[in-house]
Amino acid sequence: MAGQLILGLSILVTLHELGHFLAARAFGIKVEKFYLFFDAWGFKLFSIKVGETEYGIGWLPFGGYVKIVGMVDESLDTESLAAEPEPHEFRAKPAWQRLIVMVSGVAMNVILGIVIFSSTLLHYKKDYLPNEEVVKGKGIYTYKLGKEVGLQDGDKILAINGKSFERFEDVLSSRVLFGATLNIERDHRNMEVEIPDNFYRKVGVAGRWSFIGYGPLHYEVGRVVEGDPAAKAGVKVGDKITAINGESIANNDDLVSKIGALKNKSVTLSILRAKKEISINCNVTDKGTIGIGYDATPEKNTSYKMEPYTVSNSLSFGTSDAIEALVSNAKGLGKIFTGEENASDSVQGPIGIATIYGGVWDWARFWAITGLLSMVLAFMNMLPIPALDGGHVIFLLIESIFRVKFSDKVMERAQVVGMIILFSLLIFAVGNDIWKHIIN
Repeated sequence: MAGQLILGLSILVTLHELGHFLAARAFGIKVEKFYLFFDAWGFKLFSIKVGETEYGIGWLPFGGYVKIVGMVDESLDTESLAAEPEPHEFRAKPAWQRLIVMVSGVAMNVILGIVIFSSTLLHYKKDYLPNEEVVKGKGIYTYKLGKEVGLQDGDKILAINGKSFERFEDVLSSRVLFGATLNIERDHRNMEVEIPDNFYRKVGVAGRWSFIGYGPLHYEVGRVVEGDPAAKAGVKVGDKITAINGESIANNDDLVSKIGALKNKSVTLSILRAKKEISINCNVTDKGTIGIGYDATPEKNTSYKMEPYTVSNSLSFGTSDAIEALVSNAKGLGKIFTGEENASDSVQGPIGIATIYGGVWDWARFWAITGLLSMVLAFMNMLPIPALDGGHVIFLLIESIFRVKFSDKVMERAQVVGMIILFSLLIFAVGNDIWKHIIN
């Protein structure tokens, strides 16, 4: 977990700060330092000076920075601002150039996010199921949460909020889970099904495959614990569990709930192995487990024609997915401010992020999470908090529109306020991580 967290943050922070660095140098602005992590109180792990810039790695792994000459930043070093500005200083440049320097970090994270999302589709996922295949076929399979909102097996989803969509998986995206109108065809009649705007909560708890899919749900066994009941009964990695005591799988947590209710008893698992259906009787421990790791996935209909991801369409879909991640974060933050969501449930600090990465190094998962975090970092940096890029952008926009330049003293005080806000948020996030770890 720690290794993935450090590598992920290192990539994101370095590329973000590189955006600021390149823009500053393009406008002839001197950059004194380029650091991954903070060298708080002068302590650092590594540094080297090349030309006018010192490059290094600090000891405090909460971000990074570039020290741009003539700019009031998190270092609060204002001594050099007492003299008249030199041509190579940030404050000597016109507002539009300073604005570009400030937004370049966010722009770099957005570009990185799009590249990661697109590359992940092309390299790892490789193909997708067109929604048209499901519409022409038997329609959707409806699981527990799908039935709750009024969907039925065989429904054919034609559009989301009146707009057609190409990939079937887009119906599981945040634009649906945060509330939407699904335009469907049922028994040759067109109708609408409303998805409530708090539906994402239920899906977040139960899992995306508790909503709808393109085939019967099964559990694919990814790990069998040696010596536990499943291993003794003959369950193997790659087995697909299709039913529990004769009942088909209805949602993500069926296995946990049904087997959990059979402590110290036995369970019959219907399994598909190498295209053959077999039945295995397995004991259940006194903890309500059988000793397997698994993923819930729909059984693919082999008659469906999958479409390959190409460089062109993966870039298009990757851009759409990246922007969707940005929008969903904005929606989530809005719900925190309106009181619809509890900040302690939604905010993740370093420990929480490390937990999301997980303890097993899976490159596909690593890049998927890092791409998502790149968009989250872009969004968070554009918040109008003085110490963040968004705060600087607000001041520069005011200066550009109203032709009023703020004094260095005002910028210094704003920076102090911003730093207090950011450190308060950091303390809250880390403390929240620790508290959730304790109670869980």
